[in-house]
Amino acid sequence: MFYFAQVNIGTNIGTNFASLLGFIQIIFGLLYLILAIIKLVLIWNRISSLRRTSNIILLLITPTFLISSGLILLFQGWRLDPILQLQQFILSFLVFYFASKDIVVDFVTNRVQRNR
Repeated sequence: MFYFAQVNIGTNIGTNFASLLGFIQIIFGLLYLILAIIKLVLIWNRISSLRRTSNIILLLITPTFLISSGLILLFQGWRLDPILQLQQFILSFLVFYFASKDIVVDFVTNRVQRNR
């Protein structure tokens, strides 16, 4: 068992809900990064420069926050009270919903514009 900066690596990672939620946030952040890059490559020539800029900002900020939040929950989630774990779950669900909606709506819009 290794102790490093009050993190009990041997027993506390993955043994509670917050650590599991942190792992899910890390995976979703990486998946969002990949899908957002694919989406941006597909629609690059058809969008305005303002929309390109906002997509690049989203591409930089969203996965960064998701991955860093996931790492914090993964290593320090065992310290959270149950009500704070519920709050993290609700916020994560909201972020997952809006990020998925963003990717899906842009893919559907792109598909409809191609078929015209």
